[in-house]
Amino acid sequence: MSVEERSRERRKRMVAHRAASFEDAEEWDLDFWQSMTPEERLSAFVAIRRDVEVVEASRDAAPPEEG
Repeated sequence: MSVEERSRERRKRMVAHRAASFEDAEEWDLDFWQSMTPEERLSAFVAIRRDVEVVEASRDAAPPEEG
């Protein structure tokens, strides 16, 4: 599955929350991750890690910025 396909699939399942405070955000985040199964959390971690690797590889391949 390509990055674009994974992105489309992830957007279909995306859940959002507008937090009123940092504490609210932390509570929502904890509830969100604890509501997932261990398999879902691991799958999310692997997908995030793959995306990070793609970004890092593109940075390594990009020419240096002029300043």
